[in-house]
Amino acid sequence: MKIIQKTFGEVNNRLINQYTMVNDNGIEVTCINYGCIITKIITPDKEGNFENIVLGYDAINDYITNHYYFGAIVGRVAGRIKGAAFELDGETYELVKNENNNHLHGGMTGFDKVIWDAAVIENDQEVAVKFSYHSPDGEEGYPGNLDISVIYSLNQQNELSIQYTGHTDKKTLLNMTSHSYFNLSGNFKRDILNHALKIKSEKYLELNEENIPTGDLLDVTGTPFDFTSESMIKTGVESEHPHNILVGKGYDHPFLLQTNHDNEIILMEKESGRTLTVETDEVGVVVYSGNFIENGGYIQGVPSRKYLGICLETQGLPDAIHHPHFPSWVLEKGEEYSSVTKYKFGIMNTNTN
Repeated sequence: MKIIQKTFGEVNNRLINQYTMVNDNGIEVTCINYGCIITKIITPDKEGNFENIVLGYDAINDYITNHYYFGAIVGRVAGRIKGAAFELDGETYELVKNENNNHLHGGMTGFDKVIWDAAVIENDQEVAVKFSYHSPDGEEGYPGNLDISVIYSLNQQNELSIQYTGHTDKKTLLNMTSHSYFNLSGNFKRDILNHALKIKSEKYLELNEENIPTGDLLDVTGTPFDFTSESMIKTGVESEHPHNILVGKGYDHPFLLQTNHDNEIILMEKESGRTLTVETDEVGVVVYSGNFIENGGYIQGVPSRKYLGICLETQGLPDAIHHPHFPSWVLEKGEEYSSVTKYKFGIMNTNTN
C-alpha cells in the first residue's frame, strides 16, 4: 500500500496537489485537493488489463472551466433546491441561482470549486487522504459556519470508501455526494449504453419540467426505471417514457433505496468483465446517464459526447427541504453529519455453465 504525491497545477497562486492511492493488487485511485476531485480510478478487466474507469481531465484548467462536476464532491447540498430559497425556523434564506431560477449542487462556488486542506494517512490495511474545508456563514447563501471533512480510503479488498463528516455552529442544510462518472469499458473505449445496472429500489421520484421532485414516489414496476433485476442503461435512453424524455433521453432520477450496505447498487459491463458495487448509508441514489455531455473537446484523449459516463450519486432525496415527508437533511448545531459510501471494484463471474 502506498500514496504517491505530486503537483497537479496551480489555482489563485495556490498549489493543487495530486494523491494516488495504490493497493497491493494494483488498484489506483487518484484525487486532487481542488474540489476533492477523483481524477482517475485504475482497475483490471477480466483479462488483467489495468485501465481508467472514471471520466476526468489531465489539467487543472479543464476542471475550473468544466460544468460537469467530473469526480467532484458536491455540496453544501447536492441536486436542486426549488426557487433557490428555503426556510428554517421562520427565517428565509436566499441561495445563489445557478440553474435558471433554482439552486444546483451548492451554487456557483460549491465544494467542487474550492481548495481543500489535505492530510495523508497510511497503514498496512489501507491508505487514505483526509480533505478538510471550512465553509463560512453565508457562503452561497447558506447559514452557519460549517466544518467538513471527506476521507478517501483504499483497502486491500479493492474497496474505495468515502466518509463524510460535518459540524455547524448554526442550523443549516447539508447533503453531500460524490459526482464521479463511471465507465467500466476501460479508458472510455465504449459508451455506457451497454452497461447493466441493478438497484435495490422499488420507487423513484417523479420530476417536474425543471427536474425538481414533485414529492410523489412512483413504482418502478413495468417501467424503464425497474432495476430490481439488472437492466441495460440503453433501455431508458431508447425509451419513449415521458420521464426519460424529460431529462434528455436517459436517466437523471433519484431512486429510494430499500436497504443499506447490502450490495444495493451494482454496475456491470460484460465486455470488460468489470463490476462496481456501491453500498451506502444514504436513503437514495441519483442515477445520471450523462445525457448532457456535449460534443466537442476531449476527455483524456477521447471525444466528448453523450452517455460517456454514468453517475451513481448516493445522497439524501433532492429538494427534501420542500418535502416534509422526505428524510430531512437539516443539520442542527451540535449534531454531527456523518455518511459513508463504499465502492468495490470486481470482475464478473465468467462461468457460463
